[in-house]
Amino acid sequence: MFSETSHDFRTVGRGASAEYHFEFRNPYREDIRIASVRTSCGCTTPTVLKKELATGETSAVVAKLNTQTHIGDKSATITVVFDRPRYAEVQLKVRGYIRTDITFSPPEVNFGEIAPGEEKRQQILVTHAGQSAWEIRDVRSLCGDLAVTLDAPERTPSGVRYRMTVMAKESMPEGDLRERLTLVTNDPHFPAIDMSVVGRVRPSLEVSPASLGLGTVRAGQSSERRLLIRAETPFKIVKVESADPRFEFEVPTAVSKLQFVRVKFQADDRVGNAAVPIKIETDLGNGKRTECLATVTIEP
Repeated sequence: MFSETSHDFRTVGRGASAEYHFEFRNPYREDIRIASVRTSCGCTTPTVLKKELATGETSAVVAKLNTQTHIGDKSATITVVFDRPRYAEVQLKVRGYIRTDITFSPPEVNFGEIAPGEEKRQQILVTHAGQSAWEIRDVRSLCGDLAVTLDAPERTPSGVRYRMTVMAKESMPEGDLRERLTLVTNDPHFPAIDMSVVGRVRPSLEVSPASLGLGTVRAGQSSERRLLIRAETPFKIVKVESADPRFEFEVPTAVSKLQFVRVKFQADDRVGNAAVPIKIETDLGNGKRTECLATVTIEP
């Protein structure tokens, strides 16, 4: 259900933003529901993005390390309690070390929303209090679509300060951005410190909602909903399809940046839960596509 059950924040600065998304998916035919989440330590605050999931839907438990109010080596166990379709518990573990002598301003690199193909920059002030000989030797990331430059350090008797510019390149892929930068330093005891990078590259073609719930219908009855498809430039919908013949679609013929598709599910005598991808093809470059997951429960 959960793709990961543990996360190491490694070393972070005091007041820095430190969050991790424990993503999970409902693999069952029945709906699932999270009744509660609790943590073993106040150093970590857990929240749930979406508590009730139909078949195939996804959500996340977000673990936030409270770097403003805690320092030093911290660890916590997050217990996720499910009450549907049956009682179950899952434990998620996090740890991290919060330093008091290093701060970031602002506390994270937050690009906000980025247009497709746009370059975006943000400047961060990295301050080390105490040793004026402290030095950033390198900045690393597993994301090749980020670029970092450092200005010359400003040294004073009380510490050292760096101005760091982080750029999201034009090649940054669409969707949510959740990465981290690792600052490699000359500190022999704590040679590396991490900071988070967040944002979202707005898709050039997007369907809403990404998960379409058609509710519960009885055999022989129907349910209707509407999809919104949005693009950066005017487009035409070429085709809407699914592998389940019980789905019917009313497709507009106009060219527009916003399109509405009416989705109808006509139940037959088959009962149970269904989770079916709906695929939408457009006349944008190379027949650009998007899709959403439709879920429905059929009762006798």
